[in-house]
Amino acid sequence: MRRKEKEIKDTKEIENIIKSSQICRIAISDEEFPYIVPMNYGYNNNSLYFHCALNGRKIDLLRRNNKVGFEIEQHHKIIKDDVSCNWTTKYRSIIGHGIMEIIEDLEQKKDGLDILMQQHGKEDNIYNDKAVSKVLILKLSIKSISAKQSGDY
Repeated sequence: MRRKEKEIKDTKEIENIIKSSQICRIAISDEEFPYIVPMNYGYNNNSLYFHCALNGRKIDLLRRNNKVGFEIEQHHKIIKDDVSCNWTTKYRSIIGHGIMEIIEDLEQKKDGLDILMQQHGKEDNIYNDKAVSKVLILKLSIKSISAKQSGDY
């Protein structure tokens, strides 16, 4: 990281950012250009969980190459100034990479959905097996992560 003074090193603070954010952008290899998709997620035990349809471009690409990059941001805000060159952005962000696993087992999908629902404020979930069978859960095992911030927190 070039700007070391902006780096967040405290693992508890990094985890707090992940747990309090809602959208993660996943970068998936697609030959010449990467494919990036924003997704809501849940976090547990150094892994991110996502739900998606049973098929589509994202799943096709992940079946070919499950190594992904990801980005999460929190509290971004443009800070304006009379002088254009003094404008800046206040933010906290997480960047990393990992290995994506496609989960198709019904009970494991329910576990992943529980993690997703908890991230967004719902406990004690009730699932319809037929509905759960129509989705996949993606589990991103984080292999590397870095975090930075700009502004006062």
